[in-house]
Amino acid sequence: MHLHGGGVSLGEPDRPIAGPQGKVAQFVVECGFSHAAQDDPIVWPGQPGMSHLHVFFGATDVDAHSTTADLVVGDSTCDNQRDRAAYWAPALMRGTEVLEPVKSTAYYRAGIDVDPQSVHAFPEGFTMVAGNSAADGPQPVSIVAWTCGAGIEREPEPPTCGDGRNLRLGVTFPDCWDGTNLDSPDHHAHVAYSSGGECPSSHPVAILQLQFFVEYPVSGAVDGLQLASGGLHTGHADFMNGWVQ
Repeated sequence: MHLHGGGVSLGEPDRPIAGPQGKVAQFVVECGFSHAAQDDPIVWPGQPGMSHLHVFFGATDVDAHSTTADLVVGDSTCDNQRDRAAYWAPALMRGTEVLEPVKSTAYYRAGIDVDPQSVHAFPEGFTMVAGNSAADGPQPVSIVAWTCGAGIEREPEPPTCGDGRNLRLGVTFPDCWDGTNLDSPDHHAHVAYSSGGECPSSHPVAILQLQFFVEYPVSGAVDGLQLASGGLHTGHADFMNGWVQ
């Protein structure tokens, strides 16, 4: 997996990014919805049904027993078949109805002001979680945010989207790694976010920054929406590396 390509905007590959990074190298992968399950092979490995309901994308047949080794020999719902990673996020519900996602979109890029030449691909066997599933208030929109379509405006709660612009939940993953651990007990501590274009000394290895968006068939009223993990502030996502190295 390599970082490459020209400057593009979120979801619009023919236009430069209008955000704080300006024109940066990135690539985009769209993955269809695979399935929903109360499984989480990172947080609750080997314990089916222990998690809140998640929606899965990318690698197929992912369950509580899945490992990164399983992913690389399996199938994928992604348009780039070299991407056999597993991505998942809490299901979005309206009352008791589970809203089946339209698709997911993964943007791989350098972190803000990080030199793209310093960025490393995720190592084989790498996993991480971003966002707080137990949040009882708004999370920083730089990490978890709601958007309408591919718009750059980010909100802490679902906005009312106009026709033709579906609601999306976006999660931005850390872009620095400690260089040693493929996971950590809380699934967060082995990674960190860069600041001012630099990684902290505790996490000196710059890695690809994954921005993961889940699109839902929702426009207009947002009444009754709830994430399976709890309130609408509990957005988070999990990543299990299955890329063909």
